Amino acid sequence: MTTEGLQRLKVWVKAKDFALMIYRHVLPALPAEEKWNLAQQIRRSSLSISANIAEGYGRYYFQDNVRFCYTARGSLEETLSHLAFASEAGYIPASLYAELEKAAVELDKMLNGYIAYIRKAKQGADDAQ
Repeated sequence: MTTEGLQRLKVWVKAKDFALMIYRHVLPALPAEEKWNLAQQIRRSSLSISANIAEGYGRYYFQDNVRFCYTARGSLEETLSHLAFASEAGYIPASLYAELEKAAVELDKMLNGYIAYIRKAKQGADDAQ
């Protein structure tokens, strides 16, 4: 098994790139006392987005795929909550938060579109039977 199929899934690529932005720009900016608290929460929730998209993609049942996409969307919201706190606490610059928020909004739209695509593809499969 390879990531070749996932690489074609634009929403997964966007989610992975979002996590990379966080790893490269947010985590190093957090103070040492947040290493095991906020940093760990942001790390886990940001990675969970692409991981859940991938897990759903690997399932053969469409409802599993949709359910994992809902979980990914929840992880995106959780990540945004942590980032908002980091911004308001002064841990990251407002400009970085704005950039990440913009990326998150785009990712959310892509995720919603992917969920709609999965549902529509399922409906079409039912019509063909």
